[in-house]
Amino acid sequence: PGAMGAGFGLGLALALSSSAFIGSSFVLKKKGLLRLCRRGRARAGQGGHAYLREWLWWAGLLCMGVGEAANFAAYAFAPATLVTPLGALSVLVSAVLSSTFLNEQLNVHGKIGCILSILGSTVMVIHAPQEEEVSSLESMAEKLKDPGFIVFAVCVLVSSLLLIFVAGPRYGQSNVLVYVLVCSAIGSLSVSCVKGLGIALKELFSGQPVLKEPLGWVLLVCLVICISIQINYLNKALDIFNTSVVTPVYYVLFTTAVMTCSTILFKEWQHMVLDNIVGSISGFLTIVSGIFLLHAFRDMPFTPSLLPLFLQPGRADLHPPWSSADRHQSCQHQPLLPSEDKGAQSAEEEEEEEE
Repeated sequence: PGAMGAGFGLGLALALSSSAFIGSSFVLKKKGLLRLCRRGRARAGQGGHAYLREWLWWAGLLCMGVGEAANFAAYAFAPATLVTPLGALSVLVSAVLSSTFLNEQLNVHGKIGCILSILGSTVMVIHAPQEEEVSSLESMAEKLKDPGFIVFAVCVLVSSLLLIFVAGPRYGQSNVLVYVLVCSAIGSLSVSCVKGLGIALKELFSGQPVLKEPLGWVLLVCLVICISIQINYLNKALDIFNTSVVTPVYYVLFTTAVMTCSTILFKEWQHMVLDNIVGSISGFLTIVSGIFLLHAFRDMPFTPSLLPLFLQPGRADLHPPWSSADRHQSCQHQPLLPSEDKGAQSAEEEEEEEE
């Protein structure tokens, strides 16, 4: 149990550091794409690949790589049901950094959303399944042959192909769900590959002849294909729609897909007592509510007139001074770090002058 606790703690720490890197990567990539847009290059949403010559985009990709590597390692030590939902914290990092460097405002709803997401993550960590279901490649191979998982994988592949070739050309530019659903569905399979490869690496370091096992290589090839598809369609979605729309929708769909896949493949919920299952689901729903609050009301100014009547200031007066409240935006609607916002704006102006 002590070793398991240490592994669980290590998995948790890796998952948290992964969120910090991945959250930063969204903002760096978006900033790179915005710079290209200002220069009038073909955009990623229209099939352009000019972003490959933009260093900010590469910095974002590097951050994403480090974050995914930490995430990859986390899956080897902790259950997917814990690691994946903690990806929500990358949404918080992304929101706070967006308000600083992309001048996307974070109002009072956003701040409440951040707090809810952190609370939900804490609840999930407390109730996550502790035991590791799969400890060797042999047991992983047995799990992959399970009819339930085969049906799930076939459904994922068929629906992804339909989304890419049928829904993509028609609705891809107008509906955020199309490309994000492709990323999420394929992502649930890539997490299973990552879990298997993590186990293979653990066995390799303990001196077992893993390299002769064909399963490890099959998982590696599948992972490369899955991640290539995810990067391509996530880029398209990020370019067409605002980061604040893509990030939460991607999180909710991806986490739901991964938790479904983990439940079918690893049966992580089988040995959990009822209150832990309820705790995990409640934590996940709290995170979803937080992320919804963080992004759904992003551009809504928060003025006293939105409060219930008994909380409104000046209700005792017959003529409450609403006009002045409407004229001045509530201070809570201002960016989280205004001084740094100005710095970011001036930095952007300097970039434009250089160009």
